[in-house]
Parts: sequence; C-alpha cells; structure tokens
Amino acid sequence: MTSMLTSSIPWLSLSIWTPILLGLALIGFGRPLQGGSPSLLRQLALGASVLSLLPTIVLITDFNAAHAGFQFVEKFSWIERFSVNYFLGVDGLSVWFVPLTALITIFVVVAGWEVIEDRPAVYMGSFLILSGLMIGVFCALDGLLFYVFFEATLIPMYIVIGIWGGPRRVYAAFKFFLYTLLGSLLTLVAIIYLYSQSGSFDILAWHKLPLALEPQILIFLAFLMAFAVKVPMWPVHTWLPDAHVEAPTGGSVVLAAIMLKLGAYGFLRFSLPIAPDASSELSGLMITLSLVAVVYIGLVALVQQDMKKLVAYSSIAHMGFVTLGFFMFSALGVQGGIVQMVSHGFISGAMFLCIGVLYDRMHSRQIADYGGVVNRMPKFAALFVFFAMANAGLPATSGFVGEFMVILAAVKFNFWIGLLAATTLIFGAAYTLWMIKRVIFGEVANDHVAALKDVSRREFLMLLALAFWVLYMGLHPAAFTDYMTTSVDGLLQHLSVSKLPK
Repeated sequence: MTSMLTSSIPWLSLSIWTPILLGLALIGFGRPLQGGSPSLLRQLALGASVLSLLPTIVLITDFNAAHAGFQFVEKFSWIERFSVNYFLGVDGLSVWFVPLTALITIFVVVAGWEVIEDRPAVYMGSFLILSGLMIGVFCALDGLLFYVFFEATLIPMYIVIGIWGGPRRVYAAFKFFLYTLLGSLLTLVAIIYLYSQSGSFDILAWHKLPLALEPQILIFLAFLMAFAVKVPMWPVHTWLPDAHVEAPTGGSVVLAAIMLKLGAYGFLRFSLPIAPDASSELSGLMITLSLVAVVYIGLVALVQQDMKKLVAYSSIAHMGFVTLGFFMFSALGVQGGIVQMVSHGFISGAMFLCIGVLYDRMHSRQIADYGGVVNRMPKFAALFVFFAMANAGLPATSGFVGEFMVILAAVKFNFWIGLLAATTLIFGAAYTLWMIKRVIFGEVANDHVAALKDVSRREFLMLLALAFWVLYMGLHPAAFTDYMTTSVDGLLQHLSVSKLPK
C-alpha cells in the first residue's frame, strides 16, 4: 500500500493551488472589473474554473490502475521541527474526487451567471478557493496538512451561506460551522496522539502503527465525531437540511456533491486503516447508524414540502449507503460505496441545479406552489425527470450502480441487512416521484407557472453535461470501478491483518 509513483510535473499541486490563487485574484481584482463589465467578471470566473479542471484530467488519463500505491506523489518538508511535510498523493480511493470537484465548480459558476448580482467576484472566488481546499483534502497524505485543508473548507462555505443565503442564513451558517468545527476538535486530539506514537504526521506511517484495541477504539470514535458530522450520519445530520435550504443554489450543489464526501473519504483514509481492529469491533454500530439513515431519513423525506429539504434528506439516505458499504469489509461493498459517492456527486448536484432553475423563476421552493411545469418548460421537465429517476436508482443510470453493489454486498453479508438496505429503492422512488408528480405533471397550477419560460441555452447545456455523466456511469461503470479495484483490494488486505501489538 505504500509504494509510490511520482511525476516530473506537480499535477496535484496545480490541481489544488490553481483554483485557490485564481479565486484570490478574482476577489482582489473583482471590484474594479465589476464596475466596468460584470459579464467580463463572469467570463473570467468561468475561464478560471475551466483552467482549474485541466490538471485534474491528467490524473485520470495518466493514472496506472494496476498500481496499488499512491501516484503523482509530491513530498517536501514543511515544518521540519515537527516532521510536518507537504505530502500529496492519490490512489484508486481518491483519484476520481479530484476531477469531480473541479467539474462541479464549473457548474456552480455557470449556475450563478445571471442570478448572483451582489458581489459576484467574492461569490465566484469563494467557490474557486473552496474547490482547491477540497481537492487538498482528497490529496493530503500528511495528517496536519489534511486537518488544515479539512478545516479551511468551512470558511468559504460559511461566507457563501452567510452572505448569499436565505432569510435564516446567519442561523444556518452558524449551525453548519459549529457542528463541523466541534466535531473536528476530537480529530485534532487523535492526530496529536498518533504523532506522539509515531513521531511523524505521515498518514502512511500511522497505517502501520501497532496500537492496542483500547486506543484504537478511542481513535476511531474521535475520527467518527468529525466524519459522521460531515457525511452526515444520523443523529448528527440536523445541520444539513437547514444549510441546504438557506444556501444559494451553488452552495447546495457543492455541499451535496463534494463536501459530504469529505467525511466518507475520511473513513477510508483514517478510520479503517489506522484502527482496523476497532473498525471491526464497532462495525455493528456503523451498520446500524447507516441503516437508520437509509430507512428513517427516507421516511422523513416523504413528508417534506420544500423541494430543497426533500433532496437534502435524500442525500443523507444515499450517504447512508456509502458508510454501509464500507463497514461490511467486502470489495463489492467498498467499491459500491465509492461508486455511490461519485454518482451522488453528479445526481445531487443536478437535482439542486434543477431546483435552482425553478427558484430563479418563481422564488419559491414549496412543492405546493408548482404543478404542470412540463406544459411550459418541456426541455427542463425532461431533464428534471431523468435526474429524479436516477436519484431513485433507475437501472442504466449511475444511481443504480452503487446502490445495487452495496445491496448485493449486504445480502451476502446478512440477508436482513440487505433487505433493510433495499427499502431505500422503495422510499427513494416514493419521495422522488411524488415530488415530480406534483411539480412537473398535471395541469398548469397557477398564473406564476403559466408565465414560466423554458431553460436557456446556458442552463440546458449545463444540465445536459450532467445527464451525460449520469448515463455514462450507469451504462459503463467499469470505466470508474477499474480505477478502484487494486486500491480497494489493498485496503481490505491491510484490514485483514491485525494491528494489535504482538
């Protein structure tokens, strides 16, 4: 698991720092540009987001799927006195999340093209900076570097929700910040403990530490506090619906598509390999919490009247599948969980963008305010129904692949767990199709719906691009899973060897 491949070009640093530096430049020079030509500012933001995507594409095209270790590795001394390094690398567990993050940022910039009129430079720049910080989380192989990136992601998202959010934006921003910050404090304690045991912040060195079961359990619980809030798992999920409802469309897209994945990724990189015996010991707890998210939160989603809140709760249920897949310790389950993470990035992002399209026109997210949208917006309706079907796990869409793999792994693990997990297909279809029926179909409900205009070319191309990826991943999942197989096998082999001191 520790063999590494380097590259002559620092692709990971380019992936991280290109959006951060361009975002800072956009904020710094945005005010004079905004006074001259707001359209120029938007074009610069779009150019910056596309430029930020380019180095991440190389990670996919040049990735060696047969190599179990880390690739594109960069390592330099950062704080020599404390053995802190600027240490980056990706493997099959993390490589897909780098281009996904950069791609979603482009959609966020496009979605805010005409909608964001108040300080657009700060808005677009915040998302570019956030993109680089989140990519840093997926690439960091130094514990302190990971923690810096992980915590720094809170700042731009807090700003986005607090400035451009809804009427209760300050409350939602504080709740989001406090939940995630407090959850991370115990993680810092665990990182310092691991440093005291190994003399290094090297995550790969932590993977080899022979720890007794008791400290393993304490470390696992410390990491759980941070990662469970970020996923979010039941019962620490209550910040997410508030954040989604109050956040602007771009904030909701990034929250659902990428930020929730930071917590799930933390389980793969920290909890499982550093505390394998504790992971096995506490797997029953994790599976129970995951099933509660899948079943209970699915029922909660059924009664929502706000479209954003409904999709927010569906995100919690879908992320429950991810943690369920991880803690059954099978290749099928872990791969299914990672596929679900990537797929959910596309689908949830698309769902929130669709809701944003409606909100921009009618300034309402209440399901009761709509009806018969298909009569006025046929192109939009076709795409929204497609994404809704994918959200419900329709075969041939990406939403089906990850859920099917996890359910299959769950049935092999325990039939009753598999049966409970499979109920999400019923609940998912129920709450998604119920929303679609009331919003899209039927007669035109009122004058506001009658005045709706179909998607613009910009909106149509944005949603069409996401539809392509949802369909491509559903029809050809091997293009994604082939990257993961070797790394997943290496992780499971690592988990099979006890780290208890001899």
